[in-house]
Amino acid sequence: MLGKAWVLADCIDNVNSDDLVKKILAGRGVLADADVKKFLNPSIKEYMPNPSVLMDMDNAARIIADAVQNGDKIAIYGDYDVDGITSTAVLVKYLRAIHADVIWHLPTREGEGYGLNNEAIDEIVANGVKLLITVDCGISGISEVAHARDYGLRVVVTDHHSPDSILPDADAVVNPKRVDDASGLTYLAGVGVAFLTLVATNRELKSRGLGLDNSELMNFMDLVALGTICDTMPLVGLNRAFVATGLKVLGLRQNLGLRVLMDIAGIKQPSVYAAGFAIGPRLNAAGRLDSAAPALELLLTDNPLIANDLANKLHVMNQERIDIQNAIMLRACEMAEDCCKAGRCSLFVCGENWHGGVMGIIAGRLKDKYNLPSCVATKSDGMINGSGRSIAGVDLGKIIHDALAAGVISEGGGHAAAAGFSLAVENESTFCEFLENAVKEQLNGEMPAPELVVDAEIDAGAANMRLVKKMAALAPFGQGNPEPTLVLRGGVLRYASVMGGGAHLRGVINTSAGTQVSFVGFNLVGTPVGDFLLDDVNVNTKIMLLGKLKENEYNGRVNAQFFVEDVAI
Repeated sequence: MLGKAWVLADCIDNVNSDDLVKKILAGRGVLADADVKKFLNPSIKEYMPNPSVLMDMDNAARIIADAVQNGDKIAIYGDYDVDGITSTAVLVKYLRAIHADVIWHLPTREGEGYGLNNEAIDEIVANGVKLLITVDCGISGISEVAHARDYGLRVVVTDHHSPDSILPDADAVVNPKRVDDASGLTYLAGVGVAFLTLVATNRELKSRGLGLDNSELMNFMDLVALGTICDTMPLVGLNRAFVATGLKVLGLRQNLGLRVLMDIAGIKQPSVYAAGFAIGPRLNAAGRLDSAAPALELLLTDNPLIANDLANKLHVMNQERIDIQNAIMLRACEMAEDCCKAGRCSLFVCGENWHGGVMGIIAGRLKDKYNLPSCVATKSDGMINGSGRSIAGVDLGKIIHDALAAGVISEGGGHAAAAGFSLAVENESTFCEFLENAVKEQLNGEMPAPELVVDAEIDAGAANMRLVKKMAALAPFGQGNPEPTLVLRGGVLRYASVMGGGAHLRGVINTSAGTQVSFVGFNLVGTPVGDFLLDDVNVNTKIMLLGKLKENEYNGRVNAQFFVEDVAI
């Protein structure tokens, strides 16, 4: 009904439900029995590599351990998004735990912008710092690292963004995206790289009779999971273990700030969804509107009064962010429609004095709405600053990197799914065309086809709690490992009705097995899907439903419920 092709990820279109989990994994490239077993049991023990596989890691660990042992003051320099905040928190909490002398700095989005800046370095030096460690940034700070080295600072860069052809002249540069790095860990978030740096440093310190017990390092996994999820890193390999373990730690509610924030957000059970759409936005709100400092202070504090004050402040700021975002989103959609009418393969929209803190969110919304790589920017004082989000098959980070190398933009960086950039106003049209041409090249000149990828097609009679529990083994779900999309065939529409104030619907289908499956459809009223299901003339029609099968609890009763996204006859 949505006019999108249903594309089966697996070549087998008739799947026995008993083998469904293996079929879904096969469609995602996990084939060998040993790999399936490892995937279904994502433990740190199974996935954790020797941190030394990362280029320059041993050197970085020695430098940090020397500073700790010598009693030198250490500064952690992070970023204002959740990945940067959690990366900073992980290292600061660890260094505090071993009684090191540590301070931190997070740049402001509007005042300082992303990455290192010389003014902040000057202040760090004035505070008596001997070692500067960057997290989730630093790889593009060639001149800034040189500025720090001129002061005699030792510098360790840890980052996950794509480097330029020349690395900063730091004492150590740990980044899995270095061309000479063979670790295969390019999918890590900044917090993942920071955590591996922590593990390597702790190992070095333990060899000197210092450091923490390895079991104590697991206490940081809630922060590692948050940063990984919120930076939309693929939940594969080590990331899968980080998130699976981290959600368990988050459920223990050991971090006071996160515990209070979860209570305010109404989160009872930690999940990827809760982290990405409830905790993350509140932590991000501070950095989007002003300074990310309150978010970091919340993660670091052990004072209940301070935690409560900061969590409530972030909650209010998040609502302010939503109001600002909604206002800009209306205009951005109008501009995006013009791009689509022009037949473009990419979206670039730019407004006068839009709030820079919501550019990435709006870019993500446009990407989802139009299925196109989307860049959203704000224009002021002769400069354009923006963020982009991309679709599968288009590496936006590479495009931004190439634009920087070509002199089209003045600053930029990112990864395949997300990127940020700055350019002079006079280069706006040049960048717009550079983006379009680069996207077309990656797409081989073809518009991305509107399609829905289906993991498996099953008989509607197999949609039950037994299957829900079997598929739960595939969790955690997220970027790179989405919740399985199923097609239920052989169902007959019994009824559908409107619920939830008129935007949502619910209903029931009868199955060939003589059972019934309840379904819900959010925001489907007024769409072709909703129009079809709510039309009484279609009752008793044999249909196929596309969507997700989940557990639903109501009045103490638990049953399987299908979350409809599309319908076919």
